[in-house]
Amino acid sequence: MAHYTSDTKYNREEKIVIAIDLGTTHSAVSYSYLYPDDLPQVRLVTKWPGQPEASGDSKIPTLVAYQGSNLIACGAEAADYLGDPEFQIARWFKLHLHPDSMKIADEPPPYASVSSPSFAHSIEIPALPPGAPLNRIYSDFLKYLFDHTERFFVNNTPGGRNIWDRLRRKIAIILATPNGWDTRQQIFMRDALVSAGIVGTSEADDQVDYITEGEASVHYALAHSQSKSWLKKGVIFAVTDAGGSTVDGTLYQCKEHTPRLVLEEVRASECVQAGGVFIDRSARTMLADKLRGSQFSDEESIDIMVNEFEKKTKRMFDGAQVSNVIHFGRNNDNDPQHDVVRGRISLNKAEVKRTFDPTILRIIGSCKRLLGSYKAQHLLLVGGFGESPYLQSQLREEFGKSGISVVTVEEPSKKAAAEGAAIWYLKQLVTGRAVRYTLGANIRQAFDPAAYPYQRERSFLAYTCTDGHKRIDGVFDIWVEKNRIVDGRFQKLSEYSRIYEHPPDNLGEFTMSVLVWEGNQKPIWCENILGELVPGARILCTLSGNLSRMRSSLSKKNGVGGQPYWIVTFQVLVLFGGTKMQARLQWNEGKQQRQGPISIIPNSTF
Repeated sequence: MAHYTSDTKYNREEKIVIAIDLGTTHSAVSYSYLYPDDLPQVRLVTKWPGQPEASGDSKIPTLVAYQGSNLIACGAEAADYLGDPEFQIARWFKLHLHPDSMKIADEPPPYASVSSPSFAHSIEIPALPPGAPLNRIYSDFLKYLFDHTERFFVNNTPGGRNIWDRLRRKIAIILATPNGWDTRQQIFMRDALVSAGIVGTSEADDQVDYITEGEASVHYALAHSQSKSWLKKGVIFAVTDAGGSTVDGTLYQCKEHTPRLVLEEVRASECVQAGGVFIDRSARTMLADKLRGSQFSDEESIDIMVNEFEKKTKRMFDGAQVSNVIHFGRNNDNDPQHDVVRGRISLNKAEVKRTFDPTILRIIGSCKRLLGSYKAQHLLLVGGFGESPYLQSQLREEFGKSGISVVTVEEPSKKAAAEGAAIWYLKQLVTGRAVRYTLGANIRQAFDPAAYPYQRERSFLAYTCTDGHKRIDGVFDIWVEKNRIVDGRFQKLSEYSRIYEHPPDNLGEFTMSVLVWEGNQKPIWCENILGELVPGARILCTLSGNLSRMRSSLSKKNGVGGQPYWIVTFQVLVLFGGTKMQARLQWNEGKQQRQGPISIIPNSTF
């Protein structure tokens, strides 16, 4: 496997960068040792416990084995405990972390009985082991990935132990996440890294960064494809990362080609649940239907068949094979009525196509939504499921009609996000990102129907505040609209005030909810007349800051009726042009501007 080597010398402080792609079915890690005045390389960890010495495989099963609350094994070693009733296996646990917006808006493709009218069931998510909550599982698995990355680095880098020990406390961690994830998932992952002892609580925000799988994949794809032959200034192209559970799509335009490549997102990215696991589930249901009434319809036999289907049939099927054979038993295992001969079951082309087609139709629909009316010329396909010959042929057939070429990369792309995330850290090709949804806050607005005509319908909700002015609650203050292109410096500065009837002993805490609007139109209200969030609005996270340092900025004023009150005025600065949200408090003390920290608290836990 070729290592990526940057074409630009590194000119900052010595550092180790570790990029992690924790996938639904498989995971991978890449790293780069950055040394001043050197050309950085990105290497994948290709040796994991439980794998054959010579396999050189960069991906490992995303599995964690427990016995009660005791951690037993991770990765390939955990697979040895599958089917053993004494042990509980955490698998596909990434699906538990998907936000509700994905679960609702992006219902997974059906995989229920292909012969029954109830073909519209959604995927069942495997239950977590009783003694291991989700945060424990993530912490255990991330620690496993990190510990074995350390071992691989030390054993494969000259002077590796000294370098690792010297730089350990400032290692940069890059997490590749689905396009559809948001602040809540990012904070969960950060906290899991802290629990694992990989980063400290106070250093986590500086050491941990996030990159969408779509953006990581474009860096990987351009590094391993003949992009010079087609990528020119002004060209619009899509990148589709077809992984285990999600398919992430992003539309880019090349803004500059020389001397430095610069990309910008064209519109909000796509993320649908249509990954490779849905093919496996469809295969299980198809086989159960086919073998109904056969002696080989037991769960153990079907498990073996599905495993063989995943390893061979799913990866090789291109839509042309008339017969597809799965070897699952012994030579004396026969049931000709159910196409079982000498321990092999034969599947015709139509049967295999049925396991693929519902999911592929969903992927095509996502790509069409992403492309819209834009004149894209190329679609770059990466990811483990992206290597499926049948998926490639169906995308070429569909989009070839519009003159869009489907481009695959020269290197295996099963873990494009892991390597691409490290390349992203070095290259930073994307300078503008499209906002996936409208962001804002619930504000108390001055009641002035002449200036804000929409207030008339709720005039009965207006009330008089301590300062004597009338205000109304529940107005959606828009910070940034959906599909707006923002650069890494984009920020929103909003002014707020806290009013007190009497001189306060303690200014207290300031909290505010950051809201998401899922619709395409501009929202006016975020609450109904009962004070409940309106359909389409949801809380993304809560910002919390301590106002105690603003004591000297507290001032006394007189209200409309002459009554005294005390007020402190401050600003909330929110930065969300990069890959993670950041915020801080600002206020003035005389002519000096001061700043203080703000905590970002996710809306709910998992």
